[in-house]
Amino acid sequence: MPKGRQLEELNRRQCLDLLDTVRVGRLVFTEGGLPAVQPVNFRLWHEDLAIRVAGGPKLAAATDNQVVAFEADELDAELRDGWSVVVVGHAEPVTDIDELVELSGTFVEPWVEGQRDHFVRIRTEKMTGRRFRDRRLPQYHGVAETSTST
Repeated sequence: MPKGRQLEELNRRQCLDLLDTVRVGRLVFTEGGLPAVQPVNFRLWHEDLAIRVAGGPKLAAATDNQVVAFEADELDAELRDGWSVVVVGHAEPVTDIDELVELSGTFVEPWVEGQRDHFVRIRTEKMTGRRFRDRRLPQYHGVAETSTST
């Protein structure tokens, strides 16, 4: 690893901003009593995550209000650079008509063939993130939090 690198823990706002830059992550849920991991297209929605599913075990996890994990990242193996964000929260099906209308306009076409008629929300109950940073660059911790307007 290049000298001068270290891991930086990210705050919630930084995590949300990074999640907004990618469209695919990995959903970790329980299927048949065992952990399962599947890639999914997602969107940020009111600071929660939303995925669109055809049915099956991902919808079952939401219907059962399971605690799930979600991870998204952007890594560059050549530069040994990148970030990772993990969200943990309860999955729930989206059934409210107004919310379904709002969500249906936010998704691009899925990567996989087939109809996806169900939306699942993952509540962001716990969010953690890390990224590599170059310690030679200045860090401005808390600038936005300490500024006040009069």
